[in-house]
Order: sequence, then C-alpha cells, then structure tokens
Amino acid sequence: MADERARHFRRLRRLRRSARRWSVLAGGLGGAAAVLTPYAGLGLPDAVWAGAAGSAIAVAAWRWADLRALAAVPAPPALDPAEAAARSRARLVAAVERLPVGPGVLAEVRRARSRLALRGTTVAQAWARLDRASSTLAGMAVRLDGLAEPAVREAAEADRSLRDLAHRVAGVERALKLAPAEARGSLAEAHATLAAQLESGVAAYERLVVAAAGYLAEDARPTTEHPAASRLTEATDLLHGVAAALAELRTAHPPLRTP
Repeated sequence: MADERARHFRRLRRLRRSARRWSVLAGGLGGAAAVLTPYAGLGLPDAVWAGAAGSAIAVAAWRWADLRALAAVPAPPALDPAEAAARSRARLVAAVERLPVGPGVLAEVRRARSRLALRGTTVAQAWARLDRASSTLAGMAVRLDGLAEPAVREAAEADRSLRDLAHRVAGVERALKLAPAEARGSLAEAHATLAAQLESGVAAYERLVVAAAGYLAEDARPTTEHPAASRLTEATDLLHGVAAALAELRTAHPPLRTP
C-alpha cells in the first residue's frame, strides 16, 4: 500500500495544477468573449464564446473549492522508517512472485537467510537435514497423489512446525550463553528437551520422505515389462523382419550384370 501522506500531497499538487489551468483557460475565454462581443447584440458565435467562458469559470471555481477543502484536511502522519521499509519489501516480494521463477528464487533466499541466522548453533545440522529432506519431498510432491495426498499435507505442516521449533531452540541456546549461573540449569534442561524434540521430528520427517519415495517407486513400477520397453522391442523386431525380407529379395533376384 502506498504512503498515505505522499498520496495526500500528490492530490494537492494535481488539484493546484488543474485549478491554475482552468483559471488561465477561463481568463482567456472570458477576455476573448468580452473583446469579440459586438455592440449591436450577441450573435451565435458570440454566444459560443460566452458559454465556453462561463463553463471554464465555473470549473475553475470548483477546482479551487476542492483545493481549499483538501488543503483544510490534516495531512496523514509520516510513516515510521521501519514500516516504510516493510512496505517497500512487501511490494518488491510481490513483484518478484509474479515472475515465472519468482517463487523458487524467494524460497531459496528465505532458506539461505534461515541458514545464516542459525549458523554457529547446535541446530544448524538438524536444519540442514530438514532442508534437504524438504527439497527432496518437494521434487516428488507433484506425483504424490491419490492415497499419498494426506501425507503430503501433513508433511507441509510438520515442516513449518519443525522450522519454528529450530528457531526456538536457537533462541534458547543464545539466551543460555547470557544467563546467570543460577538460572542456567533450568534453561539448559529446557534447551536439551527442545533439541531432542527437534532431532526426533527431523528423523521422523526423513522417514516420511523415504516412505514417499518407496510409494512413488512402487506406484510407477509395472507388474511386467515397462510399456516403453515393450514398444521398443516390437519396433526392433519389425525392423529385423524388414531387413531379412529385403535380404531374401536381393538373394532371389540378383542384379543383372552388364556385358
């Protein structure tokens, strides 16, 4: 959304320019009507000049009235720099998302930013494992339909939950370094509990990805030979048969030798 304060002043500038243009036009038409009006009375051309001048004067008066009314309205307060930056970032993200490769680029940027935020913590390795498993599942998600669809939805929810848990563990770990000695014991215990939950969740997510790969492999594996292989075999046999027939024809009817 655009800055309301900037929009307010843009409207003021547009109204002021419009009022000035109509004032100049009204003055020109009024002067022309006064000069060109004959003393013997108004003719049809003079009525046109007078009507145009009157209309221009009326429009100019309306524009000045609108300008005074808008100028009397207090301008919206200026945006906080942080809010202005957030709005600019949101507009940039929306513009990138409209590009064909935009969603993939944004996802990669978010992953890189998250990895950078977790660098140096004990959850960095678990995060990397979760990221690899998530990317692997995303590559298979298009083919995981039918009975596998509920599992894909559950995996997406688990991915968001585990990433949030990873950030929580990293935050507790950073706070643990700053905690006084008397509070460090309980905080370390909470950190160990959360880290164990994260490790268990990531391992379960990896098992889900392996199960999805197995489902995909079994769903695509035919009971007999693959249809493409059978069609290629038939085409190969056909070519062998044609080649053999041509060889027999050449043997049965040898070419005539010229003397």
